Amino acid sequence: FCRIDPYGFERPEDFDYASYEAFFSRYLVVLTRRAVKWSKLLKGKNTIQKSLKVKRYIRKGIPNEHRALIWMIVSGAQTNMEQNPGYYYRLLEGEKNDKLLEAIKTDMNRTFPDNVKFRKTADPCLQHALYNVLVAYGHHNKAVGYCQGMNFIAGYLILITKNEEESFWLLDALIGRILPDYYSPAMLGLKTDQEVLGELVKMKVPAVAELMERHGVMWTLVVSRWFICLFIDILPVETVLRIWDCLFYEGSKIIFRVALTLIKQNQAFILEATNFPDICEKFKQITKGTFVTECHSFMQKIFTDPGSLSMSTIDKLRETCREKLLSQG
Repeated sequence: FCRIDPYGFERPEDFDYASYEAFFSRYLVVLTRRAVKWSKLLKGKNTIQKSLKVKRYIRKGIPNEHRALIWMIVSGAQTNMEQNPGYYYRLLEGEKNDKLLEAIKTDMNRTFPDNVKFRKTADPCLQHALYNVLVAYGHHNKAVGYCQGMNFIAGYLILITKNEEESFWLLDALIGRILPDYYSPAMLGLKTDQEVLGELVKMKVPAVAELMERHGVMWTLVVSRWFICLFIDILPVETVLRIWDCLFYEGSKIIFRVALTLIKQNQAFILEATNFPDICEKFKQITKGTFVTECHSFMQKIFTDPGSLSMSTIDKLRETCREKLLSQG
């Protein structure tokens, strides 16, 4: 058995190799079939037009060899990069903010300690690329600068694109356009979306919402890392990548679909909790096991389990939740 997965992550001591092997041999067949379809769709070109067919293809998963390209195209990062040639490198050569550099340096060794590619001894050591991307981004978006959580996201982008400049533009797509205000100092967008999830749970899984309320558990305690890290280190790598495939194309509502599916699917299990710490523990448990490892069936579930979830519903909820948060000040 390989202790290290294809992305460089060390597998935990209690990793269930048997069920993973069983899943992966089935999944490999799916991936091979998808790869053929994607190659036909792309026909060797580096562009695609958004369409229902493309959306369907993306929901079924992007093969790894096309992943970076498709993310770049559908997120708008490709266009931005082409319209700003050399911009990334100019940011790295420009004046620097020492406080920002310090904050980023501090987090370097904390980023994926369980990934061999980010170790000082690795060759190449991805810490250098990660540092550059975060420094460039902090100077590009001064309102955000650097915020914990961004290191994990940039790290994942580097693992997939193997390219600093592309990782920078994808990070810009996520923070600047796809996620509303998650990483600004006040994190208003993040706090808002956690409240929005609470409202959606009230609508779609009321028994769980009632349990949380009864024991006074704030949503932010159990789901803030889901939002901040976009499920990195929470769900298995393959599953996270499949979620990101859809996130880059369909936007932030995918996060709610994933969260609602996890909660709905595990409703009976969560409802066994009888106190505050118990609830928190249950929320840790529901992100493990075969349901989340089997990324292909998991992704089918996120589009059926939560039922309809329109962007206009989310926008309305965001508006009321944001006003409520601001009035509490």
